[in-house]
Amino acid sequence: MNSKQTTRASHTDAATYVKLSLVAIIWGGTFIAGRTLSPGTPPLLSASLRFLIAGTVLAIFLIVSGERFVRINRLQLLKISGLGLCGVYAYNLFFFYGLQHTTASRASLIVALNPAVMAITAYLFYRERLSLVKAAGIALCLLGAATVIFSKSPQVLGAASSWQGDALIFGCVLSWVAYSVFCKNTVVQVGALHTVTYSLWAGAALLTLTALLTGQMSPSSIAALGIGDLASLLYLGAVGSAVAYIWYYNGIQEIGATRAGVFIALNPLTAVLLGAVLLNEPLTPAMLVGGAVVILGILVCNSAPLFDAKQNAQGAT
Repeated sequence: MNSKQTTRASHTDAATYVKLSLVAIIWGGTFIAGRTLSPGTPPLLSASLRFLIAGTVLAIFLIVSGERFVRINRLQLLKISGLGLCGVYAYNLFFFYGLQHTTASRASLIVALNPAVMAITAYLFYRERLSLVKAAGIALCLLGAATVIFSKSPQVLGAASSWQGDALIFGCVLSWVAYSVFCKNTVVQVGALHTVTYSLWAGAALLTLTALLTGQMSPSSIAALGIGDLASLLYLGAVGSAVAYIWYYNGIQEIGATRAGVFIALNPLTAVLLGAVLLNEPLTPAMLVGGAVVILGILVCNSAPLFDAKQNAQGAT
């Protein structure tokens, strides 16, 4: 690779890192938006409306931008439906029902396993190389995320929970890993924008059907939503789903699932920082230290290609 190609690649990576960092901030904001919803709002109603809004926003964007709707074959339809089943439908079911048996802090600690499980899965299915540098970066991300979570809720391990709750939340991890890792070929063939749009439509349809069958979506429950609820759902759908999912898939396409996945470790930090700014929640030095360790881990993990290239160059000389 010549110097011009190297410079171009580094600029592309830098833009990808910015987008993935913004995704982490956006997803941190979804915790705030979710907490501002009325306590009596049925969870499946919230999830259904969130992704119905996201699907609508993306459909409008496809029309206005001139991207239109690309035709897909049966195999691509099956794969995209599977992505919607994993990343939207199953994830939300595992999350909402898991929280009925465990605490949010404990759930956050389990979800922080995402980068590690993603790296292992990417290696097993795509032989995406897991070097010592990448592994060290992932370990730092886990350590930093755990520090932030423990600082916020010191009793997280001793909190009332059950194996069912922990297993359901770990189902979130597996669902998101599947959505992140197995999108690779489809994104290349169809594009990130259309893959996200079609998978969100599939997930939204399944969530809406489930909400209707369980009675959580009804004219009365929709009529009970206030202006604040609608504003939160608009953020969750238009920004937290439509924009964030596309940037996340773009990131996977550019730098791979493992390197993109470590940015998820920023979610607890951004949620804590936004909670401190918007909800006046306490912010401790330990949280800041944990956040710094997460950032260090992301930098280490994403420096792995450069480190490996230097090692290969030295080995060749």
